Amino acid sequence: MDDVVVEDLWKIYPGNIQAVRGISFSVHHGEVFSLLGPNGAGKTTTISILTTLIKPTKGKALVGGHDVLMEAKKVREIIGLVPQDIVVDDDLTGWDNLMVQAALYHLPKDIARKRAEELIDFMDLREFAKKKAENYSGGMRRRLELAAALLHRPKILFLDEPTLGLDVQVRTAVWEYINRIRKEEDMTIIMTTHYMDEADKLSDRVAIIDYGEIKAIGSPKELKDSLGGDIIEIEVDNVPEKGIESLISNGSIIKEVKMRGNIIRIKTSEGEKVLPSIVLELSRKGITMKSVNLIKPSLDEVFLEYTGKRIRDAEVSKEEAFRERAIMRRRAR
Repeated sequence: MDDVVVEDLWKIYPGNIQAVRGISFSVHHGEVFSLLGPNGAGKTTTISILTTLIKPTKGKALVGGHDVLMEAKKVREIIGLVPQDIVVDDDLTGWDNLMVQAALYHLPKDIARKRAEELIDFMDLREFAKKKAENYSGGMRRRLELAAALLHRPKILFLDEPTLGLDVQVRTAVWEYINRIRKEEDMTIIMTTHYMDEADKLSDRVAIIDYGEIKAIGSPKELKDSLGGDIIEIEVDNVPEKGIESLISNGSIIKEVKMRGNIIRIKTSEGEKVLPSIVLELSRKGITMKSVNLIKPSLDEVFLEYTGKRIRDAEVSKEEAFRERAIMRRRAR
């Protein structure tokens, strides 16, 4: 049985703000499933529904076989959550933070201590366990939060932007811990991220989400393969009046030609082979080229294909992102 099943899920706020719009997906046991999209796409709202922090407007969501509305308590017993915002108590030591978390789950003291000892070693926090969290780096805080989320041995772990705000080196280290959790804890992991490389490296399957809708689902390889090969992007100075498709010979290895603004976007199965002839053909027809790029399939290109924009272009303002998180916190009270 799938660990998570979502069917036609909606979340509509006052003012007809549709944060989640009829999404459906399932998550298989033991896999890492990522929701990939920009800030404001509905990722955190979806996670908040699945972890029972907020209620859906309509639709169905089962977590571990339990309905998030009718069996919220049972859902909470089998999940762990690392939220986007740091929730470590700076005034407590790392050890005491874990003991507080253990108390919230009513773990017997002997079991809590044994499990905390295991996780402190697992997360390489032994040297800092007795120090106040205010002295921890961002990466150490995230590792402590991961340890806290694992204390009660959840079946399903939710990670909301687990490496947000961390530098590249620390992000890579956190990825290693997430992979270790998956291998050694036999756990299903559901993660949100707007980092393409993070989704690519960690995920078994990725759901591309934008404006509250899921645009595509598949393994990173399946999604990249759906592009049909290489992509050639040519920025032109003078946009042709007639259809650009007619300016480029549509041979068997040219699959699609589109014009986006002043950029010609060409799908082809053999980019290196066809690129010189395309450049020559456009030059002969008086098209001035400002730049030419041969792009290998990537999740960034997949996102562009399914949404018409890149994540960095789709990012909402800091104020809008703050507003979304504020709404989540208010609704959870």
